[in-house]
Amino acid sequence: MKNEFNPAAVIETLQNILPRERDVIALHEPYFNGSEYSYIKECLDSGWVSSSGRYVDRLEKQLEEYTGASYALAVVNGTAALHICLLLAGVSANDEVLIPALTFVATANAVSYCGAIPHFIDSEERTLGANPYKLDKYLHEIAELKSGACINRKTGRPIKALVPMHTFGHPVDMDPLVDLCRTFNLELIEDAAESLGSYYKEQHTGCIGKAAILSFNGNKIVTTGGGGAILTNDRSLFGLAQHLAAQAKLPHAWSFHHDMVGYNYRMPNINAALGCAQLEQLPDFIKKKRSLALRYQEALAGIDGIKVFQEADFARSNYWLNVLILDEEHACHRDRLLESTNKNGIMTRPAWTLMNKLPMFQSCPHMDLSGAESLERRIINLPSSVFL
Repeated sequence: MKNEFNPAAVIETLQNILPRERDVIALHEPYFNGSEYSYIKECLDSGWVSSSGRYVDRLEKQLEEYTGASYALAVVNGTAALHICLLLAGVSANDEVLIPALTFVATANAVSYCGAIPHFIDSEERTLGANPYKLDKYLHEIAELKSGACINRKTGRPIKALVPMHTFGHPVDMDPLVDLCRTFNLELIEDAAESLGSYYKEQHTGCIGKAAILSFNGNKIVTTGGGGAILTNDRSLFGLAQHLAAQAKLPHAWSFHHDMVGYNYRMPNINAALGCAQLEQLPDFIKKKRSLALRYQEALAGIDGIKVFQEADFARSNYWLNVLILDEEHACHRDRLLESTNKNGIMTRPAWTLMNKLPMFQSCPHMDLSGAESLERRIINLPSSVFL
């Protein structure tokens, strides 16, 4: 017979796992233990601090080599990267784009930047990402192909793209989503903002769809302060992405001519310098983060009513954020745990508020979201910094 859930046991275990010498243990701090200072100083000494410079090219090359993507483009942040990727996929005003309800708001915001409408889909506990089999059934019920376009029979609008998000760094089950996109003629854009260093069936996340994005925000596994990147294997798409991200300026020695609406999205060299130093340490970062994840799993395994999320059998995760999941019958204890841990200097966070609950997205279409709703009630993110 199982014992009653004991929140105090969770807190005590976390206190035993985490460093005692720190008054406050943040959720995810950057870690600078390489060539960050010398690379940034070189930018300052040379004056190359803006959107041109050798570190931008170097960062893009490092990303290509590490992920296996044919092309990488460094930009100012992950949201800007996703905006460009949606434009590359042909998303325009009044199109619908399928995205998880359980995601960070940037995913939905980028869809809105295109004048398009987020269409929210459910998530599964196995991956914390899009539920491919439930989505397949749903699309067979509400969508039809007309002249090669996927049309939502309920709204009459085109459904143009699917944007699966690798939640907290854990890879989504991509193969059935790829098949689904083929069936319904959808463009596949990966939101890999959190999953640099994660693999799906030996393939790095972000290399499966038409294009993908990464984020290098200050809390990510690798940071450029603020920043992101676009990954693609399509040379023509890469060229268009470069053009759009640089104000759509045509190359010329001195003349300013722009042939389409462009965006000021290129990453500054000084940020890229920080990223180069961080990427050099990424294998060690991942080793340490996977070790921390295992430590959480082992230490908390004996407490009834909870589990620590573990990667699916087809995945190798970077464990960007460790996830504690309460059993459904103990979801009522989530806020108590959040309050108690934070009060004791252990920064924990819930999952994001579901996108369909936010005021600007409440009128957007959505499928049954019972899986995402359950996860929202039960998820707690644990401190996951590299040095822990």
